[in-house]
Amino acid sequence: MIARMVAALPLVIAMTHAEAVRIEVRERSDVLEGRAWGKAGAYERLAGRVFFEVDPELPTNRIIADIALAPRNGRGRVEFSADFFMLKPREPRLGNGSLLVEIPNRGNKYLLRQFNFGAASNDPRRPEHFGDGYLLEEGYTLVWVGWQFDVPDQPDLLRLFAPAARDKAGPIIGWVRAEFVPERRVQEFSLGDRNMIAYPAADAEDPEATLTVRELVEAPRRPIPRDRWRFAREEFGRLVPDRTRVWMEAGFEPGKIYEVVYRARDPVVAGLGPAAVRDLVSYLKYGGPEHAMLSDQARFLKRAIGIGTSQSGRFLRTFLYYGFNQDERGRQVFDGVIVHVAGGGRGSFNHRFAQPSRDGHPFMNQFYPTDIYPFSDLEQEDPETGLSEGLLTRAQRAGVVPKIFYTNSSYEYFGRAASLTHTTLDGTRDFTLPETTRMYLFAGTQHSPAAFPPGRANTQNPVNPNDYRWPMRALLAAMHRWLAEGVEPPPSRYPRLDRGELVPLTSLRFPRIPGVRLPARIRKAWRTDYGPAFRTAGVIAFEPPRLGAEFPVLVPQVDADGNEIAGIRLPEVAVPLATYTGWNLRAPEIGAPEELFSMAGSFLPFAPTRAERARLGDPRASVEERYPSREAYLGRVRQAALALAEEGFLLQRDVAAIVDAAARRWDYLMR
Repeated sequence: MIARMVAALPLVIAMTHAEAVRIEVRERSDVLEGRAWGKAGAYERLAGRVFFEVDPELPTNRIIADIALAPRNGRGRVEFSADFFMLKPREPRLGNGSLLVEIPNRGNKYLLRQFNFGAASNDPRRPEHFGDGYLLEEGYTLVWVGWQFDVPDQPDLLRLFAPAARDKAGPIIGWVRAEFVPERRVQEFSLGDRNMIAYPAADAEDPEATLTVRELVEAPRRPIPRDRWRFAREEFGRLVPDRTRVWMEAGFEPGKIYEVVYRARDPVVAGLGPAAVRDLVSYLKYGGPEHAMLSDQARFLKRAIGIGTSQSGRFLRTFLYYGFNQDERGRQVFDGVIVHVAGGGRGSFNHRFAQPSRDGHPFMNQFYPTDIYPFSDLEQEDPETGLSEGLLTRAQRAGVVPKIFYTNSSYEYFGRAASLTHTTLDGTRDFTLPETTRMYLFAGTQHSPAAFPPGRANTQNPVNPNDYRWPMRALLAAMHRWLAEGVEPPPSRYPRLDRGELVPLTSLRFPRIPGVRLPARIRKAWRTDYGPAFRTAGVIAFEPPRLGAEFPVLVPQVDADGNEIAGIRLPEVAVPLATYTGWNLRAPEIGAPEELFSMAGSFLPFAPTRAERARLGDPRASVEERYPSREAYLGRVRQAALALAEEGFLLQRDVAAIVDAAARRWDYLMR
């Protein structure tokens, strides 16, 4: 094995401005024993921790909520650190000059799986983890840095290590809200979101802590008496006090929304997470004092592209909104940003008692500061509140607006209020996109593509396997060319009101497919009031928030098959064997069967023959009525793929693989 390993190499860097003040590289090794990746040659991996300091008095840092209450060192700076991971060409001059920064989703690395079709891994070492090697062959330098403080302490998850805010009078205490929707009957649940680290209750016996239950998102909350539940867990048949869990002897029923509001203490300065991303990217892009490992890298990196998926896509929208794309010296951080499947959302990434993992779904994690105004890049005035701003208002003022791609699956229109990113706030007209922004819908897709053949994941219908990773590769190449060569990317392709492609749910012309129920409700967005100091200082006073008027949320219109008419129609939709939707309903056994299942779409195959279609009463034409043969079907798939490649939505190199995947689908469905 030809591997170069270096353990625990702390590199001390003195800075006049607060950037990475120390980098500890705990591992440095060759990728796959020095295998060459196209013109970029061999790659190496670096893993360790970055140590930061920020000056809380600088305007670029005062955007961090509670920064004035964070502890300071002898230089008056606030200290924090974060895990980092890097894959870079061993010879930086052989790279393509682009730093590709994936914002970790709950500490995870998805980049190689998403763009290389690699096997999932947070510790990529084996050949299958690198898939077809696309990103490395193209010469990208890949970087991940921890930004989330509540990620579990598990191997290979990337974390932020940040201090808690503290008032001069002592610990800060405030209200925290935890929501839970069980999928089976249980007696206890965590105050943290899913497997994230929870804020402990400040007082396990606090009589003012409340637990409520309701069956619908907008239904009144019914309080559960305080003497029927407690902060505790069961351990070996015994009840043990636990300020991070809630226990109730009667148990929690599946498909109901339980909500705990309690007091916690010592809020972490969560906004240091975006600062960690800002300062590490700025350092890698612009360089710093010379040192053996990374100084050459900075000389050959010409641009930085940030990419985030789902939670981390919402992170990037939040990053831009608060003004983190300007570093402490006024320089632009990201030149390009790819925000994937974030819809209209932002998140709990920069306020007091933030829970970064909390999001917002049609039937889960409601009323967190996620799908909140503003939604659009450019400024819109809200006539209800009198507020007027856009997502890019601060970046425009500072002159640091990046090139942006917004890519969404169909699910984001049903479960993430995506239409608000490109309509007026009253939902009656299309709204303007800036020249620096492109927006793309992957028609007939779900939040994350399912494997094929698809099954059910606590859903009523099989989940959607339409794979949007193929156009994601092409769009990354387009972003790189836009930044490096000034070549305009493909024009935006998303559903518009002026073309009849975007409608209220009640106007969706979905066919009556036997056994398929349509959604009765989709994710809504409200004007929310978290308290008088939320917008200015990130302090939440009202839990749950007070709700104002709704924003109208719209969905993509469909054709006679139920497939969407707008967006990038991949061959699965352009030459269909099935109906592909962005919505699916919860299975009856997990409760609330009329509600949308989070992040799932549906795969509804056509009948193989005319006779079977007649027997089922399916209004959609059968496969044999559409295509005279397997060869004819695959020929049309190839034509559709080539047309998309010509437009810049697929790579020519991927067309053959797309046709091969279509052949497997045909063989499975027509067997």
